[in-house]
Amino acid sequence: MRKFNVTVNGKTYSVDVEEVGGDSNSTVAVPVTAAAPAPAAKPVVGDGTPLKAPMPGLILGLAHKDGDTVKKNEKVVVLEAMKMENDINAPADGVITYVVKKGDNVDTGAILAYIK
Repeated sequence: MRKFNVTVNGKTYSVDVEEVGGDSNSTVAVPVTAAAPAPAAKPVVGDGTPLKAPMPGLILGLAHKDGDTVKKNEKVVVLEAMKMENDINAPADGVITYVVKKGDNVDTGAILAYIK
């Protein structure tokens, strides 16, 4: 058994590989395809009241467009966590600027949008 560290999309995994025959000194060529370049990240606004994810999950939908005016406690994001849809409400009145998009996975505390 041989141990290798493999990095995929910036995350490192430790793997054990078992040799199942052949010369232990032989080299096997594995085709590698280049990953598509990551889309340009939307700049973090950093101004206004942040809307943070209360739990990890998948962004199922955005209830408004960037630049829309929202009211405090109005639904602005739909977050799926543990197979349940959760409405995330605005923490304040103002104009919303999203940091995430539909289909993004987020961690607890991740900033979803700013409202100013």
